Amino acid sequence: MTSPQTADRAADRPSWAPLAVVLIGGFIAFLDFFIVNVAIPSIQGDLDASAPETQLVMVGYGAALSVGLIAGGRLGDLFGPRRIFLTGLVLFTLSSAACGFAPSIWFLAVARVVQGLSSALLTPQVLAIVSHVYTGAAWGRAFSAYGLMLGLSGLCGQLIGGVLIALDVAGIGWRTVFLINIPIGLVILALTPRVIPEFRTGSAARLDLAGAALATVSLAAVVLPLLEGRDQGWPLWAWASLIAAVPLFALFVTHQRRLAARNGAPLIEPGLFRKRAFTVGITAYFVYFMSMGSFFLLFAIYMQEGRGWDPLPSGLLFTAMSAGFFGSSYLAGRIGARIGNQVIALGAGLVAAGYAVVGVIVAELGVDGTAGWLAPGLLVAGFGMGLVAAPLPAAAMTDVDPQHASAASGVLSTAMEGGAALGVSLVGLVFFGTLGHSPARDAYPRAFSLGIALIVVFPVIVILLAQALPRPGAGATDRPSRMHAPEPGLSVSGEL
Repeated sequence: MTSPQTADRAADRPSWAPLAVVLIGGFIAFLDFFIVNVAIPSIQGDLDASAPETQLVMVGYGAALSVGLIAGGRLGDLFGPRRIFLTGLVLFTLSSAACGFAPSIWFLAVARVVQGLSSALLTPQVLAIVSHVYTGAAWGRAFSAYGLMLGLSGLCGQLIGGVLIALDVAGIGWRTVFLINIPIGLVILALTPRVIPEFRTGSAARLDLAGAALATVSLAAVVLPLLEGRDQGWPLWAWASLIAAVPLFALFVTHQRRLAARNGAPLIEPGLFRKRAFTVGITAYFVYFMSMGSFFLLFAIYMQEGRGWDPLPSGLLFTAMSAGFFGSSYLAGRIGARIGNQVIALGAGLVAAGYAVVGVIVAELGVDGTAGWLAPGLLVAGFGMGLVAAPLPAAAMTDVDPQHASAASGVLSTAMEGGAALGVSLVGLVFFGTLGHSPARDAYPRAFSLGIALIVVFPVIVILLAQALPRPGAGATDRPSRMHAPEPGLSVSGEL
């Protein structure tokens, strides 16, 4: 007979297999947001595409992902995270194949939109499944692994893309960037029903179609001009769209409140935003990704256009940041156990310091100095990122009720994508405004350093927001056990 103590230990040390499966699925979805950047020149040449047409390949995925995340999260609450995870994964694998075999740039652009929508179905379910399967100390370790996955997908995207294109497997060049998702997707599809339990976090209510439509239109009104406005010189439609987003969001909020007051099933439970941890957490997450997204853009342009480096060697320089991130991710839990949510402030401070060091060194080196001097600043920034990546989403999700886990995860992911888009737009105004229309090579260091001066402000704001997070109390470590055994079909002995 199993003793209560043994049962408690078993619940606190569940199988690692569900976590591995959902994290790999989430990794390839987030990776595809970054990995395509390195393939753009090859795509443009191979498909004989113009620059605006090629831009659609990048914008289509990001826009579809951003506007679909909230609805994707709610679908997980209504129909079960595993079912929606599998649906998104099937569509993602098929659309990846369509991208890999695309005969034209327009076919590729449409396939990328479908790929983005499938990612919007898949990615919110990752945290919902983690929140259901893992409890106690295992919940904290699972969130640390999620943060590690999320950060590495951004840090390694350019490097992995550069390696795949350089290998030129079977002579298909850039197509490998998309086709690599097929075998990975098939393996995850086979494993998911065997290791992830079927469950439903919400009631069997109908999807709030009016709310979904309002959320999609409102987010599109913000995301599309942020993604396309700068490249088109901020035309009138971009400003009109941003202005229209204000009443659209107000209408969406009013609709959600009225539906909740009638005991309906709103797309986003308004009560989520009455939880201080969630509201402050997603705000900090939004601001944090304003810095991360804009830094990646500026650094890539400085290295490739200012210094004339190819994507692969410039991606290799990111290994310093990846090393710092990977190392601190394992320490974040221990540090957090001692100083609580101040680990987020500490990490954000190191990110700001690392960015500042890189900005100063770039100003001194120009475009011809030894790029290796940038590595220490990148290492420090990466170390700080690792201290933020897991504790921040964990702090935001701590008090979220299980029945709203998928929807809350969708809001969190939307904050990430929206923050990155806004950061790129704001910093881009400074960076590209300083460069001018026909920049000389020596203009890039000055533009980069001025852009960094703005980027550093964002992690400083995160430090301030971290002070408003509630102290860890009856959170993750006191969560009641909801561990379900995997369905029959696969024997798993690994433990977290």
